[in-house]
Amino acid sequence: MRKKYNIAVVGVGAVGLQMLRCLRIRRFPIKELRVFARSGRDINIDGLNYKVEPISAGGFDGIDIALFAGTEGEKGAAVTFAHEAIRRGAVVIDNGADFRMNKKVPLVIPEVNPRDIRKHKGIIANPNCSTIQMVVAIWPIYKKFGIKRIIVCSYQAVSGAGRGGIVQLEDELKQRSSSQRTFTYNIAKNVIPQIGRFEESGFTTEEWKMVRETHKIMHDKKIKISATCVRVPVVTGHCEAVYLETRKRATAQSVRELLNVSPGVVVIDRPQDQMYPLPIESEGKEPVFVGRIRNDPFLTNALWLWIVSDNLLKGAALNAIQIAEKLISSESKA
Repeated sequence: MRKKYNIAVVGVGAVGLQMLRCLRIRRFPIKELRVFARSGRDINIDGLNYKVEPISAGGFDGIDIALFAGTEGEKGAAVTFAHEAIRRGAVVIDNGADFRMNKKVPLVIPEVNPRDIRKHKGIIANPNCSTIQMVVAIWPIYKKFGIKRIIVCSYQAVSGAGRGGIVQLEDELKQRSSSQRTFTYNIAKNVIPQIGRFEESGFTTEEWKMVRETHKIMHDKKIKISATCVRVPVVTGHCEAVYLETRKRATAQSVRELLNVSPGVVVIDRPQDQMYPLPIESEGKEPVFVGRIRNDPFLTNALWLWIVSDNLLKGAALNAIQIAEKLISSESKA
C-alpha cells in the first residue's frame, strides 16, 4: 500500500490556493491535510471546501511536509514558524525568498537538480518564479552545449506580486480607484521597469535573484548573467526573452530538437504560422513553453529563446509539489 503523509499548507493567497489545487490534481498521497493562515476561515476551491486554521506552532505536530506559500521577511510565516515545524518533525518546502541563498538550504528545480533534495537539513527552498522557468528551459542546452553568458528580459504578470496586484489591475482596467496599491504606478495600460528594490549596480532585487539563484541551482558561478525585470499588465503568465552565448555552436534546429524531448518543456515554434508561446495560453498549464528559437545572425554560438510559463504553477506551487513528490520518492527508495 502506498504510504500517505500528513501535509500542511501555510497561506491561502494566490500561491497557496494553487498548492491546494496541485495536491488534489496530482493525487498527492495525503493522510491528513491542514491549512493555515493568520486567521481562521472556510474557503472553496473548485467546489471543494477547506477549513483554514489560525497558524500556531502546535499546529505542526505530526506534520510530515509543510508547504509555505505565504509572506516573506521577519514577520512572515516561514521565518516565524519554519523552524518550529522542523522541530516537530516536518520537512519544510518554502516558496519565499527567506532561505534561498542560505548555503545550508538546497534550492531545487526537480528537472534540474533533484539530487540536491537529499542535502536538506529540514528546509528546501523553492526558487523565484522567473528563475524557475528560465532554468528549466536552458538546462538541457547547458548540459549539451555549455553556456557562457545569459542576458534575460522578463515581462512579469501582476499575479507575481500576489492577489493585491491582480486587484489593482482589474480595478484600473475598470477605470475606478483601486482598493490596492501594490504597484507605485498604475499598471493598467502601462509597463513598470522595476520589480523589487534597487540594489547594487542599479539592478533590482528581482534581477539579482535571477543571477544568484541560477548560479546556485546550476552549480556554476562562471556563467555571466544580466537581467532586466519588468511588470506588465497581464494577470498570469511570465514571459522572458533570453539570449544565450554557448560554448559549443548550437543551431536553432538542434535546440528545438533537444527541447522537444526535455522534461517539463513544450516547444511552440512556428513563427511563419504566428505560433509561439503566449501567457494567456499558458495559464493553468504545467509546462514551460519555449518558442522563437533563433540564432544571432551576427555572432556565432549565440541564440535567442522566448520562454513563457504560468508563474503561479511551475513558477511557484507546482514546483513545490514536485519537490515534495521527489522527497517522498527518495524516502521510499531509501
